[in-house]
Amino acid sequence: MAFTYFFRDQHTLDLLVDHVMRSFSSPIRVWDAGCAMGPEPYTLAITFAERMGYFAFKSLTIDATDLDGSNLFADIIANGIYDETELKRIPKAIFDKYFHPTSTPDRWQIDDRIRTRLRFHRHDLLTLQPVGDRYNLVLCKNVLLHLQPQERIQVIRMYHRVLVPGGFFAMEQTQKLPDELTGLFEQVVEDAQLYRRLETS
Repeated sequence: MAFTYFFRDQHTLDLLVDHVMRSFSSPIRVWDAGCAMGPEPYTLAITFAERMGYFAFKSLTIDATDLDGSNLFADIIANGIYDETELKRIPKAIFDKYFHPTSTPDRWQIDDRIRTRLRFHRHDLLTLQPVGDRYNLVLCKNVLLHLQPQERIQVIRMYHRVLVPGGFFAMEQTQKLPDELTGLFEQVVEDAQLYRRLETS
């Protein structure tokens, strides 16, 4: 399970959403691998919502995946209900716009228009079997560091295969693209691990 929280590394998320929006029109397809209990893909969906028009946003699809040994993530992500303590980092204007109180004290639910953009899949990256294809963006943060070097290369090759031409791949800031894969991607910004898919012969 990846460790994450709402609005973690928002700088990178802003960059990748801006690049995707400039490069592609709707519909937009995203794979967020290692989503844990949903804070990262929900943050990503909110970031897209703030930039896309109402009808364009309805065409956004985020496949959120995790190994999920607890078998709890599907219900948590589908319901989109979180403790108030998990939401402290969210800017107030965003919180007021996209989160609603529930009947349980100190529990809040994400707005339906955000929740309906996510689909959770229990998935093991090491099967090298993707959950979909034709993605505009693959986001994989704080997962690759848990893999062996050769496994990491195989997983990133899989990401390359499922991206559309010119699609984007983003990693944790502390990670670097393995040298063996430099012909598959080009880094598009200096201050984030954000890459564009290159075509291969």
